Amino acid sequence: MGVAVVRDGEVLAALRSGPDGGWEFPGGKVEPGETEEAAAVRELREELALEVKVGAALGVGQAIDERYLLRVYLAELLAGEPVLHEHSETRWVSARQLDALGWLPADRPFLPALREALRDGI
Repeated sequence: MGVAVVRDGEVLAALRSGPDGGWEFPGGKVEPGETEEAAAVRELREELALEVKVGAALGVGQAIDERYLLRVYLAELLAGEPVLHEHSETRWVSARQLDALGWLPADRPFLPALREALRDGI
């Protein structure tokens, strides 16, 4: 599960380092007995020290492999500034800047819906 954290009309992109690195929506795996929304709140707190309010999903899920399905949720930033624990960089980007980043393949399908949501002023 990924989280598109929005602040002042921009979304938070996080850079995953390493050989499989690239820009992504921060997030992680859902623990047994946990909802995706609760996992989103927990993961953003753990990974970036952010407090968020999770909203609607951005479209349908995308298969990452035969075991995992990625869903991306919109979220409003309630408190905090990103603290890097698992990523090498973060950026706040506008709808116009989304295509300038080298997004991971699993995250790319969510960009059109996100672009539209940012333009609609979510």
